[in-house]
Amino acid sequence: MKCDKCSAPAVLFQRYSGLHLCKAHFFADVEKKIKKEVRKEQIEGTLAVAFSGGKDSAVVLTVLHSLFAHRGAEIIAITVDEGIAGYREKTLESAATLVAKLGVRWRVASFEEHFDVTIDRLGQRQCTICGILRRSLLNRLAKMVGASTLATGHNLDDEAQTVLMNYLRGDIDRLLRLHHPVKEGLVRRVKPLKYVPEKEVALYAILKGIPMSLDECRFATGVFRAEVRGLVNEIESNHPGTKYALVKGLDRILGLMQPEPFQLGRCTQCGEPTVTTLCQSCKILKSLRPKGPETD
Repeated sequence: MKCDKCSAPAVLFQRYSGLHLCKAHFFADVEKKIKKEVRKEQIEGTLAVAFSGGKDSAVVLTVLHSLFAHRGAEIIAITVDEGIAGYREKTLESAATLVAKLGVRWRVASFEEHFDVTIDRLGQRQCTICGILRRSLLNRLAKMVGASTLATGHNLDDEAQTVLMNYLRGDIDRLLRLHHPVKEGLVRRVKPLKYVPEKEVALYAILKGIPMSLDECRFATGVFRAEVRGLVNEIESNHPGTKYALVKGLDRILGLMQPEPFQLGRCTQCGEPTVTTLCQSCKILKSLRPKGPETD
């Protein structure tokens, strides 16, 4: 099959666009989508990249490095080690290879170091707890390295799943928080892969020869997101463009709305931003601590 733009051999057929793309035009298509998202944020100063060593964060780090390396913006990769034996060690090896190749600064922090806990030691709710603690530690790390912006590797599939999960739960407050002004104490976030499908991220990384880990966390199976992922993929297969419609539809809704402003206070335990007395990470950590003996 030939590329619809230049007649070179195609490496991809985009069902949602109807286009066959050769390697060069596929690269250009992915990078155009990334540049569009990055351009919205007008990034200046230090840029932190949440870097796990997997395909998504590896592509984000590689493309952003090529975009900002000569523009005076420092890029720092930040990695969270959750304490998952047999998984995180492999991704850290891939991460080390890529940061050495690109020559970027790299900061690694662990749950054990900052929270005195590892995911392996938890008996239940690993994914929920991991997500809350990881987001908190990424924000802390980004502030520690002096970043004005934090780029994450969320791709189109991730975003579509998140939108549908919140609709199914009826969690409108969380939907609105997907698009709110930056608050003091929270580093501004940007999602460069927001409109790049997961399969295209993987293909881009493979064709570019980007060092990455394809291992998946063993705790990620059987959770609600996995069910929603299967549902979204099935609908996308029958109706190409569904994932784009979910994400762009919410963007349009949020663009028409004027969400009520909310104020963030400071967690009484750790000082991080929160809407309640304790932030979510401190609530989680408190629930994990052994209860002291009861007294009469």
